[in-house]
Amino acid sequence: MNRRPRTETRHDPLTDRHRSDSRLADIVLGGQDGLVNVLGMVLGVAAATGSTRVVLVAGLAAGFAGSISMGGVAYTSTRAAGDLFKSEKAREYRHVERTPEIERQEVRDIYAAKGFEGELLERIVDTITADKDVWVAIMMSEEHHLTDVDQRTSLKAAAIVGGSSLLGSLLPLVPFLLLPVMPGAATSVALAAVILFALGVYKAKVTIGHPLKSGLELALIGVASAVMGYGVGAILQVPSEP
Repeated sequence: MNRRPRTETRHDPLTDRHRSDSRLADIVLGGQDGLVNVLGMVLGVAAATGSTRVVLVAGLAAGFAGSISMGGVAYTSTRAAGDLFKSEKAREYRHVERTPEIERQEVRDIYAAKGFEGELLERIVDTITADKDVWVAIMMSEEHHLTDVDQRTSLKAAAIVGGSSLLGSLLPLVPFLLLPVMPGAATSVALAAVILFALGVYKAKVTIGHPLKSGLELALIGVASAVMGYGVGAILQVPSEP
């Protein structure tokens, strides 16, 4: 008697690595924003003034202010999501109390759309609607696609976005610590392009997408920001003092 070879299913940690880092989006958002914004700004200041000191002062000011702003935006946006969840959850409880048959039908429609039918479908509906907390939780997840966001999560998002934004904003300033202003500007653009390319490749490998395409997209965004900033600074040059 021939038997089929037994196949073992093993988890490959590389297949779904994006699940192991739920904060990747916050890191990319903060780091890219800080780097691109400060890069464009310092290139403009460099072209306008030709002063390394002014570039560094302007870059540091913009970097710290921007990181606080980005962290604040991350906090308020996640808190808003949490407030929306609480508001919709309270509304669902009211609907379950006042119009239970309508809400039961909504549960039935949800699971019918998933392929359940007949007696099995009715058992699912009866089981879910037997407990109001479970009922409301299902509606929040399946109908509204909302999850709760507590204050700790909001603070963590703010810290990650703000911290990555500050780190990203400091990187374009490093060449100006070592080189004269114009060579520093060119090196800053090259450094930023390499970092953004690597960040894009990493993002695509951890989540989904083509690594080369993702890397080039971020790098081109940085270079475009630098060109725009430099162009504005070159047009609006500060006249040198006699």
